[in-house]
Amino acid sequence: MGECDWRFRRVRAAMAEAELEGLLAYGPRHRRENVRYLTGARLRSPVTFAYLPLEGDPIAFVDSSSDVDAVWVAGYVEDVRPLFELSSVASGRLGVTHAALLPAASLRALEGAEIVHATALMERVRMVKSLWEIETLRRCARMCDDSWAILLAALRPGVAEYQLRAAVEASLHAAGAEDNLMLVASGGGEVRRMSSPGSRRVRDGDMVRVELTPQLEGYWAQICRSAIVGSPTTGQRDSFELFDEATAAGLDALRPGVTAHEVAKAQNDVLRRHGFGAYCGAERKSLRGHGHGLKRNEIAIVEGNPLVLEENAVVIVHPNAFTPLAGFHVLGDPVVVGRDGAEALLRTPRALDCV
Repeated sequence: MGECDWRFRRVRAAMAEAELEGLLAYGPRHRRENVRYLTGARLRSPVTFAYLPLEGDPIAFVDSSSDVDAVWVAGYVEDVRPLFELSSVASGRLGVTHAALLPAASLRALEGAEIVHATALMERVRMVKSLWEIETLRRCARMCDDSWAILLAALRPGVAEYQLRAAVEASLHAAGAEDNLMLVASGGGEVRRMSSPGSRRVRDGDMVRVELTPQLEGYWAQICRSAIVGSPTTGQRDSFELFDEATAAGLDALRPGVTAHEVAKAQNDVLRRHGFGAYCGAERKSLRGHGHGLKRNEIAIVEGNPLVLEENAVVIVHPNAFTPLAGFHVLGDPVVVGRDGAEALLRTPRALDCV
């Protein structure tokens, strides 16, 4: 209950600042992070809501008996009601997350309230992690470490990308992972992006780029690495050194009070200094990292984003990009924004692994 109280205090402080009388977290099937934050429960109904008043007890609105049980087991919310009672909170100035996605029936049920869009408010609240959340993300990072080791053990000429995924997925789910997002790109300097693992078989000399993003107790953490099958070429070594320097620059820039723009710029400046500035533009979707938490990408670390990072935010710094050196390269580490800088969550060293 200490975790629950901590979350509710943070949300209510943000509500008071925004002059909201209530906060309604809407959870369509693909965006459950705010409902899970307020209920502590993994819900499966197509539509769910969690309501937190500025004063008083929270309420969950669900559409299945299994979700009722899940909310009660989590223990954050005792008052669980069916969806048709949503109108009971339709009054005053009501912050609603993902309000633009509300179904027509829900909008009608909330006609008695002044609806204020509150998605950004909740993203700022969730940016700062509790000690329990950080420990959960550390455990998820251990899964990232283990998964990368398993992938390297399975990596060899002739193995299919989907076989690499199967090896990793079996290990993750056996360890208690709820989900995993895995992107792969195998090949040479022609590779410009990653996608879901396919039927392509790895060849000698390939660079295999991987993003592994397991989910544990609702929380996502990620490892980004590139490995070489065989002996690396000069271009592949140069590519690793470039991206390792850029990653280090982004990590060195991290501290409470720095903006997402500054962290992204520190990484891009390395690429610019080495003559690869053409590969940093917005047209190339130059995301240089993102936040971790109940959503896979909670904070966009990109040039132009003025968002100020706070102490105990958890982010991954990754200058993933294409250059002519060796094609697309991925390298990145999740860290806690500590008082004195970045605190690593991974144990896996940044290295150009060769198998």
